[in-house]
Amino acid sequence: MTRAEKSATIEVLKEKISNSSFFYITDSSTLTVEQVNKLRRMCFEKGIEMTVVKNTLVKKALEAAPQEKNYEPLYEALHGPTALMFTEVANLPARLIKEFRGDKERPAVKAAYIDTAVYIGDDQLEALSSLKSRDELLGDLLGLLSAPAANLLGALQSGGSNIMGLLKALEERGE
Repeated sequence: MTRAEKSATIEVLKEKISNSSFFYITDSSTLTVEQVNKLRRMCFEKGIEMTVVKNTLVKKALEAAPQEKNYEPLYEALHGPTALMFTEVANLPARLIKEFRGDKERPAVKAAYIDTAVYIGDDQLEALSSLKSRDELLGDLLGLLSAPAANLLGALQSGGSNIMGLLKALEERGE
């Protein structure tokens, strides 16, 4: 790879990393070609972009980002074969990895960057897969917000029939 190609690759990585709030650093080194193709197909179907890159290029792209992004803890994960997974949904790559590997060891999560939070190591896979997506959180929030209104409407409707019943009973007594 020439210097120009390396510079171009770093620029592409910088753009992808800066435009992504969620990305995973993974290791799929022991997978066969058939297994890697299956993993890539699953990633494509779920909207995850998987890219195999050199660690030095990834590190240079991460170093070029602003300090407040907190990429520094990711540097320790940049050793051995590396594949980056870019996604719009924080837990999607973790769920895909769990589904794909079953009882196998690969692909392994080396690190994950979730909106300034850094998860290091494959032991974080369970925590990453249990994260709620933005849509799930919005659904929970809407459920919480609509519950009091539904309770109030129910109370008003049932109270209205009770009040009407009392008024009718008083009216009948008065006659």
